[in-house]
Amino acid sequence: MSKIKLAYSTSNEWTKTVLADFDAFLLDHAAAEKKASGMAVSMLSHYPNRVELVEAMAELAVEEMTHYREVVKLIHSRGNITSKDEKDPYVNQFRLALRKGSDEYFLDRLLLGGIIEARGAERFGLIAKALEPGQLKNFYNSITRSEDRHKDLMVDLALLYFDHTIVNQRLAELIAIEADIVEQLPLRAALH
Repeated sequence: MSKIKLAYSTSNEWTKTVLADFDAFLLDHAAAEKKASGMAVSMLSHYPNRVELVEAMAELAVEEMTHYREVVKLIHSRGNITSKDEKDPYVNQFRLALRKGSDEYFLDRLLLGGIIEARGAERFGLIAKALEPGQLKNFYNSITRSEDRHKDLMVDLALLYFDHTIVNQRLAELIAIEADIVEQLPLRAALH
């Protein structure tokens, strides 16, 4: 059973916005996969003594970079090229919730990562559902399943290193913060 239940559901208007400018969405999706891979590398670099985390983040980094490669192929097949990454207002705003202090910061990084993956799974699922049957729909169904595993991985790691009560309490706080952020962000043809 999934450990993260988002408190805010993405509207149908978001899906319509994405479908209206799918090329822009693909560019943002590629950037999100690249950043997710970078986050995993950063985690394993900062916490080399956490054996389980290092192994999990190494796997995650490779998987996210594989997704990046696949999205780049889609972009190129549509006659487009990748572009410079733009700042993600959702992630930047959510990162403001990170607490100071070694343990608190580590826990928050894991839980933020899990919630961001949960939001990705939700939204990729909406895209998959809206697309016509075919290769693109199959790709987004696969990405949705992958993101769903990632959110659970991040929470499982938090539960490995921290008391369950502390994890569950902080997870609930961060889910509420994330819901407020998502609700207030303007709609755009982007993952967040």
